[in-house]
Amino acid sequence: MRLWSQSNFGEDLIFGFRNGPIYYWDASLGIGSRGVDITTLAGADPDTPTIHNLAFVTDTSRFVMVFGVNDYGSALINPMLIRWSAAESVTDWTPAATNQAGSLQLSHGSQIIGALQEILVWTDSTLYSIQFLGNEPWWGSQLLADNISIASQNAMAVASGVTYWMGVDKFYKYDGRTATLRCDLRQYIFSDINLSQSAQIFAGTNEGFNEVWWFYCSAASTAIDRYAVYNYAEDIWYYGSMGRTAWLDSGLRDYPMAATYSNNLVYHEYGLDDATTSTTLPIEAYIASSEFDIDDGNQVGFVWRMLPDITFRGSDAAYPSVTMYLRPMQNSGSGFNTPESVGGSASYPVTEIGTGTAYNIETFTGQINTRVRGRQLVMEVRSTGLGVQWQLGSPRLDIRPDGRR
Repeated sequence: MRLWSQSNFGEDLIFGFRNGPIYYWDASLGIGSRGVDITTLAGADPDTPTIHNLAFVTDTSRFVMVFGVNDYGSALINPMLIRWSAAESVTDWTPAATNQAGSLQLSHGSQIIGALQEILVWTDSTLYSIQFLGNEPWWGSQLLADNISIASQNAMAVASGVTYWMGVDKFYKYDGRTATLRCDLRQYIFSDINLSQSAQIFAGTNEGFNEVWWFYCSAASTAIDRYAVYNYAEDIWYYGSMGRTAWLDSGLRDYPMAATYSNNLVYHEYGLDDATTSTTLPIEAYIASSEFDIDDGNQVGFVWRMLPDITFRGSDAAYPSVTMYLRPMQNSGSGFNTPESVGGSASYPVTEIGTGTAYNIETFTGQINTRVRGRQLVMEVRSTGLGVQWQLGSPRLDIRPDGRR
């Protein structure tokens, strides 16, 4: 598997794959032209890097920064070495009094894993900040955090000025200081992840919804089939199953774009259904509460009615609907009751009836009659139809005490 990095050099492109050469694509030659090894460019000096792990172009004076690279006079890669070209050049790499080319050896860790513009650099155990000094040696390093981890070269993303990344057993953030990110899904994610395929892990942002996404392989898979999402505005997590190989959240486009295993580029947050194939499929959406109890679990509760609070605004279906479930438990650890209802129903569809004209009031199923008995309950709302969009408000349950057994 090849892990690529790429960065714009003006209208041109610097790119390459891990443990390979650096390529340069000249836009003036047209889209039919190919990138070439920078060592073959006219004027390339003998110290031009021949092998590297990661490269990008800085915003400051357009230095080409290379991370994990062969040293001057060597053909072997040094996984902890950083080198940079002279400003505004892809061919001038030999340090001299007349240029700003140079190198920097990091001391903590055994290899550089990834880098982002601030400039932040991750080794397998540390986080560095690389700053432009303005005079020789031009660039310097500052150790920001030690004894940390990062899952892969692409496991980091920046959102609202904060850097987030996935480690090998937890999540982190950097907002001027490095901290462990609170994660409700930590056990779910890291107890079912294939770390032998960690190089495939990548992160992306969905700024319109204040989200950072991570795509990874579950324990039984060698291809990406899971994702975890952190909503940094609400400090909540959610997860799901989906295969994607690349992600782009760009202000130049109306929607985030992703690549599928079917070699298609697809928009996310566009439409209400799954249109990644020629057959449009519904997106199954659900939300479930945690277990809640009656009187701290001392009383058995009997739920005889539920009042839903749901809006279907934005749906394309003529009569959109969801199904609401109540799943009772006799006590913690007992599992859901079988049957879930007591001579009645534990679930019921809630369907939009109309949106009213005089006051534009949306109407839907007003109440659900249930017969559910238990010390603890889980409430769930789920939709499986085409063209359905819904938002859950504050549903109400009518519960009465029903003894202690």
